[in-house]
Amino acid sequence: MRVLMFGWEFPPHIAGGLGTACLGMTRGLLHQGVEVSFVLPKLFGGEDGDRMRMLSAEDVGLTLSAEEITHLATHLRIVGVDSFLHPYLNIEDVYSTSRDQTFGINLVVQHWSQQRFTFSGKYGASLLDEVARYALVASSIASQESFDIIHAHDWLTYLAGLAAKRVSNKPLVVHVHATEFDRSGENVNQLVYNIERAGMEGADRVITVSHRTRDIVIERYGINPDKVVTVHNAVDFADDYRGALPRPFPEKVVTFLGRVTFQKGPDYFVEAAYKVLQKMPNVRFVMAGSGDMLNRMIRRVAALGIATKFHFAGFLQGAEVDRMYRMSDVYVMPSVSEPFGITPLEAMRNGVPVIISKQSGVAEVLKYALKVDFWDVDDMANAIYGLLNYNALQRFFQEHGQHEVTTLKWDASALRIKEIYQTLL
Repeated sequence: MRVLMFGWEFPPHIAGGLGTACLGMTRGLLHQGVEVSFVLPKLFGGEDGDRMRMLSAEDVGLTLSAEEITHLATHLRIVGVDSFLHPYLNIEDVYSTSRDQTFGINLVVQHWSQQRFTFSGKYGASLLDEVARYALVASSIASQESFDIIHAHDWLTYLAGLAAKRVSNKPLVVHVHATEFDRSGENVNQLVYNIERAGMEGADRVITVSHRTRDIVIERYGINPDKVVTVHNAVDFADDYRGALPRPFPEKVVTFLGRVTFQKGPDYFVEAAYKVLQKMPNVRFVMAGSGDMLNRMIRRVAALGIATKFHFAGFLQGAEVDRMYRMSDVYVMPSVSEPFGITPLEAMRNGVPVIISKQSGVAEVLKYALKVDFWDVDDMANAIYGLLNYNALQRFFQEHGQHEVTTLKWDASALRIKEIYQTLL
């Protein structure tokens, strides 16, 4: 079985959990005997392909005939957006877009005469333009490649998946790692929502990363429940847990690791930290990540007078992430809306007890994690305090959590995805 897979990021060049999930999933599919050709807008070099075939859309010339390009011209329109759009768009983003509410999958090609496109492969002002050009190149790739099924990850690649399906008439699976409602609450970007809905409607199967996300897809996008299937994410066990790292200070460490955006609830973490520090000063809080709320969090920490106990570590990746976990006594994920959430699994893999919001998809699969409502900072503070002060409680969640997470492997998730492929062939 051969799969033509479209993604937007891949380790080590990632901005969030999407790339990490793509790596784990494709490795698992390879273990299941599935051949994967993974397409990215741009290869930066150093991607961990691990026996899969990696393709860069930037290196693919358009081989479509004049007739095919003319046909595409009635179906694809590149919409230029002067804004900072990215796959993790949220309520804090400021953007200026065309308010043309007729935008959908019926789009017109403006750059069809170009034989090769340059992609930044990043999330910036021209992102929507790149998304549309990526779809055009996908048509060319699908006309050249040999494959049985198409798999597209998140809204950035849905147009590419639809274009590949139109050219090849092969089944399309779209994978929903997050929705616009997760990123932006009720203040959705209509252009992104329309792309998401078009991708889901045009797909033969829709895979969601949690039952929570499945409900959103069905209720908010109007997708037929019969074609929406949940496959939970997992965690990579390529590296063995090597124990806690020594620290140059005596205090306990509580960590938040993720995008510093509305969706991830960093403000609730800060408020809970303040409450904990009122009861026990021998603890340090770390916020690792970047995002549009970072400056606001810095100002809030200063206003609360806890700056000497609060550290902003910036964006971490690769070995830095595991190093941060190994220095932590507690990991907190206070997300307002989290489709899944791989970071708690990574923390548990490193022997760190975790506190997660009940509003996360990973709460569906974890038994040995403390669960709180994201908005209940008193409950969150109490959970942090308990894990830091009661050794038996901390050991319980360390040991049982680490054992539990060993059952959540990508091979099992990949087997489920392979079974979904087989139902379409």
